Amino acid sequence: MNTSDYGPFLLPDFGKSILLLAAATGIGTIFDTLGFSESNIITIYILGVLINSILTTSRICSLFSSVASVLVFNFFFTEPRFTLNAYNSGYPATFLIMFIASLITGNLAAKLKQHTQQFAYTAYRTRVMFDCNQALQKAEGKEEIVTITARQLVRLLGRDIVFYMKTNDKPLVPHPFPVGEAMMDDSCLNVNEQAVAAWVFKNNKRAGASTNILSNAKCLYLAIRIGSHVYGVVGIALSGDSLTPEETSMLLSLLGECAMALENEKTAREKQAAAVLAKNEQLRANMLRSISHDLRTPLTSISGNANLLLANGAQMEWEKRKPIYNDIYEDSLWLIRLVENLLTVTRIEDGSTSLQMKPELMEEIIAEALRHADRNSKEHVILVKDADTAFAKMDARLMVQVVINLINNAVKYTPAGSHITIQTYIKNKQVITEVSDDGPGIPDAEKPHVFDMFYTSSTKITDSHRGIGLGLALCKSIIHLHGGTISIKDNLPQGTIFRFTLPAWEVHLHE
Repeated sequence: MNTSDYGPFLLPDFGKSILLLAAATGIGTIFDTLGFSESNIITIYILGVLINSILTTSRICSLFSSVASVLVFNFFFTEPRFTLNAYNSGYPATFLIMFIASLITGNLAAKLKQHTQQFAYTAYRTRVMFDCNQALQKAEGKEEIVTITARQLVRLLGRDIVFYMKTNDKPLVPHPFPVGEAMMDDSCLNVNEQAVAAWVFKNNKRAGASTNILSNAKCLYLAIRIGSHVYGVVGIALSGDSLTPEETSMLLSLLGECAMALENEKTAREKQAAAVLAKNEQLRANMLRSISHDLRTPLTSISGNANLLLANGAQMEWEKRKPIYNDIYEDSLWLIRLVENLLTVTRIEDGSTSLQMKPELMEEIIAEALRHADRNSKEHVILVKDADTAFAKMDARLMVQVVINLINNAVKYTPAGSHITIQTYIKNKQVITEVSDDGPGIPDAEKPHVFDMFYTSSTKITDSHRGIGLGLALCKSIIHLHGGTISIKDNLPQGTIFRFTLPAWEVHLHE
């Protein structure tokens, strides 16, 4: 692309010049036979010089074509013919004008060709930059950014590329990107080359081949940087040559885009980490606030009732002591369920929960859950509809907890005497379990939040002090661990339906 004005004299170009000169002479001979004037023949030679300048890469060919055209015209078409002598005194001026016209025409054509090539290269460079920019904007993660940039560099330069990226405090790791399918030369990945890359990373300066620093390297190494911060190093394999100014400019532009993408990725990662940390801190604060608030009332009740029994229990009649015992028992059960939910949430959040997956009959899970449901459930009408023989792989202990929480939630948010219906059926290879009630329902504005941790509804009926908001969030986490879904919808004409699904397990009977 970047040859000098009088670039290398290439044999193919010389052949093209000879052929064009011969063609112009042949056409001139035809014109001469037909009686055309010498000016028409001169025009043919000037046209040949113009075409020669377009088809050849060296300006020496254009100069050769201009001089040869004058000499050949003099030899074949001026009197005396087939000599370089000219009888007419005006021919020298004609030859000079022809030579100047040919030279100017050739130079103009060569410049036009050069500008066309430059425009084409600029358009190509713009397209490569645009493609790279678009791809980098969609990239997710450092590895994808590096891969996109490396492929664009290979496409642009046609050379093997090596990326060195830093991961925490570990040494730089080379990532080769060869041209085509061939394996990359090991000489570009040896210990010496890696040492040069490490030097560039540390000093934030280019080094290696075609530079004055560590010039014995096989590759040219440049830092991928923004200001003084270096994200990595890129190596370009050079085979004894160097990059052209255009290639260097494009290389620096692409590395700038890469560095900006890495900077944005780092910023996004830091923001995400900060958001997660802030959310965790908020959750922790909410948990501590909720636990301290929710524990105070039952503990105060237990403490007060126990103190009352200690002080006056001997003098109190059984009918007066019995409700006090019941209150202590119910408060202690609520505390046990709270602790169990907290422990389960903690295990799920830190990933320490190990599922004991076995095929279980959903009907048995519901029956077990009813045995451990809230004692207040006796004040409600609970109906279990005849269920399909629905098996699903699950951790029975956790699934019982899900059903308990859904039943207790229905009891908690509906008045005494309300109907709670539980049914299970199979549809589309899914075991679907629904817990529905005919209570006041849940407002549409609150439905998107009912599965959020520490969220409590504004439609609570009783026991307003017991609202830590873990039950439904725990149900969602457990169901998702099992590969299922959980949702909420209205129970027409009134009430709420909680539905969760689990992948059905087929029972194969062998006769």
